Amino acid sequence: MNDTELIELVRGAKAGDRAAFNKLVVRTEAMVFAVVFRRLRNRSEALEVTQDVYIQVLRKLPQLRDEERFEAWVRKIAVRLAINRAVRRPREVNGDVPALVTLSSVGGNPLERIVQSENAACVRDCIDRLRDLDRRTLHAFYFEGQSLQEMSAQFDSPVGTIKRRLHTARNRLRDKLSDLQLVS
Repeated sequence: MNDTELIELVRGAKAGDRAAFNKLVVRTEAMVFAVVFRRLRNRSEALEVTQDVYIQVLRKLPQLRDEERFEAWVRKIAVRLAINRAVRRPREVNGDVPALVTLSSVGGNPLERIVQSENAACVRDCIDRLRDLDRRTLHAFYFEGQSLQEMSAQFDSPVGTIKRRLHTARNRLRDKLSDLQLVS
């Protein structure tokens, strides 16, 4: 298809000729999908956005002044809609599944709340049984929400040392908790 045929199809589509619009869609669909897919990296989303592009094209076609720029105009709409979809896409959660289950069940039945309360008391008791440095390290990180840099300044130690202390304190807490489960 040459430029004069393209211009005639665009003019026909502007005038309401559905067959002309369909030919324009067939001509540009692969390009639009490729542009959208390159941004979204998801086939089903790219198909949806491609459909949205042609809905926009159909709505805005009367505003197109320069018919020979049709393909560039469609590409610009595709890029804009793909960016909008990518920005508005909900962020993926990469979290600990047990932690997410616990968060979702906070408003559970009274028995679940009692068990959670007992578990929290057990963890606090095990933390109290740790060495002073382990206890202070865990408390600063988890209860006070201090960053590694803040902890480094507070404990007057390098960040690497703080990371090691956190790792060691977590392991000691885990051992205390597992000892408590064996006793129960």
